[in-house]
Amino acid sequence: MMQAKGWWKRWVAAGALMAAPLLAWAQSADPQRWQLNMGRGVTASSQHAYDAHMVALWVCVAIGIVVFGAMAVAVVRFRKSKGAVAAQFSHNTTAELVWTVVPVLILIAMAWPATAKLIAMYDTRDSEMTVKVTGYQWMWKYDYLGENVSITSRLDREHDRIRQSGERPDPEKYPHYLLEVDNRLVLPVDTKIRFVITADDVIHSWWVPALGWKQDAIPGLINEAWTEIKTPGIYRGQCAELCGKDHAFMPIVVEAVSKEEFARWLASRKPAAAAPEAPAEDAGEAPADAAAPAGTEQPADEAEAPAEAATAA
Repeated sequence: MMQAKGWWKRWVAAGALMAAPLLAWAQSADPQRWQLNMGRGVTASSQHAYDAHMVALWVCVAIGIVVFGAMAVAVVRFRKSKGAVAAQFSHNTTAELVWTVVPVLILIAMAWPATAKLIAMYDTRDSEMTVKVTGYQWMWKYDYLGENVSITSRLDREHDRIRQSGERPDPEKYPHYLLEVDNRLVLPVDTKIRFVITADDVIHSWWVPALGWKQDAIPGLINEAWTEIKTPGIYRGQCAELCGKDHAFMPIVVEAVSKEEFARWLASRKPAAAAPEAPAEDAGEAPADAAAPAGTEQPADEAEAPAEAATAA
């Protein structure tokens, strides 16, 4: 009986393991283990990319079923062992027209919505705020333009220490090993955000899969992109362009928060206003070191108080 129970548990575990890839079909924002399909993401751009991908995928599936189905029928029904004799003609005008015109029509049908989505992905008009992204070897700098706020984001120091020490990281303590930073890019949800992206030294590439786009950061050039995050959360990415020996250690972490929370965070990051000058202790007395009015010179004999005058008085 105990042995039967043990087999039952093993079958359940095996079934769960086999079902994991199927469960991974419906993806969340960031890539997951056993992922088979691309993620939906959390922005309009990522949804556009996902929709275009799914249309192309199902078209390819339909074409594959037709083509391989026809091949299977031909192999089974018209094989030599059944006495089938191959046709001797070399060309068939009707067949050639069909397999030329049909693919062209399919490509046109796929290109029309894909082009519209691609244009929308690069439309940065009507953005509510702008973030400048600058790539360095090997970190990122974010400038909230017009807000006088800048942050530098690099690999978390503890992760970097573990990496260089050769230790084996604890997956429970560091679930996002090498994908954590010291300063996250904080953004508000339900806000159209324009990005201007460049680099200071070599070519980098700013990529967060959940946002649905990837953009090169090229020295001397400014590239544009935009996003509008719908769901609060933390989304991770990496530099996607080979930029040097520490290319693999340039993570990106975006923290999407509510508009109210973002306003508080932004206010806390702004430099403090200069403190007002302290007033003089006695408003009726001029400071001892007060300067003479501009454009006038104090006579030398008045500037120096002779000791003799004080004695005579």
